[in-house]
Amino acid sequence: MAATVIIPTTLRMFTGHRSELELDGSTVGEVITALADEYPETKKVLFGEDERLREFINVFVGSDNIRDLQGYDTPVNDSSEIMLIPAIAGGSGISKEDEEADDRTGSIMGDRIGEKLTNDEIRRYSRHLLLKEVGVKGQRRLKAAKVLIVGMGGLGTPLAQYLAAAGVGTLGLIDFDEVEESNLQRQVIHGSRDIGRPKVASAKDSIKQINPLVKVETYNERLTADNAERIISEYDIVADASDNYQTRYLVNDACVLLGKPDVFGAMYQFEGQAAVYYAKKGPCYRCMYPAPPPAGLVPSCAMGGVLGVLPGIIGTVQANEVIKLIIGGGEPLVGRLVLFDAWKMRWRQLKIRKDPRCPVCGNTPTITELEEYDYEDFCGVRSKEEEEEAVEGIEPKELKRRIDAGEKITIVDVREPHERAIAKFPDAIVIPIGQLERRKDELDPSADTVFICKEGKRSILAVRTLREAGYTGAAYNLKGGTNAWSRDVDSSFPQY
Repeated sequence: MAATVIIPTTLRMFTGHRSELELDGSTVGEVITALADEYPETKKVLFGEDERLREFINVFVGSDNIRDLQGYDTPVNDSSEIMLIPAIAGGSGISKEDEEADDRTGSIMGDRIGEKLTNDEIRRYSRHLLLKEVGVKGQRRLKAAKVLIVGMGGLGTPLAQYLAAAGVGTLGLIDFDEVEESNLQRQVIHGSRDIGRPKVASAKDSIKQINPLVKVETYNERLTADNAERIISEYDIVADASDNYQTRYLVNDACVLLGKPDVFGAMYQFEGQAAVYYAKKGPCYRCMYPAPPPAGLVPSCAMGGVLGVLPGIIGTVQANEVIKLIIGGGEPLVGRLVLFDAWKMRWRQLKIRKDPRCPVCGNTPTITELEEYDYEDFCGVRSKEEEEEAVEGIEPKELKRRIDAGEKITIVDVREPHERAIAKFPDAIVIPIGQLERRKDELDPSADTVFICKEGKRSILAVRTLREAGYTGAAYNLKGGTNAWSRDVDSSFPQY
């Protein structure tokens, strides 16, 4: 019977730099003894003079410390995973053997490396140079690399900051938004003084403070089917930090057609995802998600919120994947999707397989030209005018006038309970969208019904849902939602 022993980095110099070992034994004690017998150098690290396991080392079977189980008598089997967890002080070191280690393979840079490092660069990147997996050659690859970050919001912030600090030679930043006050809760590359500035301009200034050696190219525009190939072709890697489906599919398709890796990240409320979609070596985004959800079904962070630190966690995972792809070696997230739940502090990993029927990277692709593909139609995106034609709306000032005139109006609040805790809308009844169909009889068809939400988007979905359920009364959405009500009617009502 052989269990898997996970060897931490600090002990690998005693195991021939192997990170996992298959060792025989029916108990933890027998497996640890087998480890010491096979690799005698580990004895002086693992055991004291009394031949007891040193106290700075913990042993886990799965997620449980053997102290809380049966100690060395804890039984194990072929599926058991034993982890040695030593205390770590921090810092890094390198042995002579490490210095002479052969160069790693697998970098997307191929033979391309940057110019010789200057003394200033050696000082700045010294902690990288001390890692045998990076070293001088890896740092020069970073120096030569060009990475495009799509979106300078929550995910783009840590991506840009850490890639700049790591010494990526050229960073491209594309975003058409301006900095808003609500961004500052998580987009820490921007500050209060940047409110109203283009995000790419604010981010460029911050990056130059972090590392003036990095070249920064900015694109204060939306990524579209018309400009995607032109822009992306200039870069080695694309990091997708966007916040909408049409951009995600566009980035994926452009990367497939141009042979570039797409380092993907996404988040909502407390949950995040990360993966590397690289059609040369594995599946693409369309292999995982052949089609997007119907428009309005999955809310954005602007509607549902996001924990401020979550984009930092997922964005740094993306930065980590970018760095590995540039340097070479390691195990990039190609063919794997990592899921993170910040509230429960849990990580999960799923396998993704290439779909031979994929329309862009499959055996018989049908998407070969970006300009010929309608991404907005594919993702069910409608223009503001089309949305207004589909669902009749009412302006905040007009709603206020009708309320003051005493007209017969029913106001339905479809916001989440925690949103209503921020501010209650006067005289509104509460019906979640998911309950509209079965609760439609509570509404009076003879009265005009106005649906409200934060931005006037979920209220459009609410009106559609009600109509599909057979409701015959007049139904409107409050244009711009409660934020517009605050701007145009009642400034005491908070915007969020």
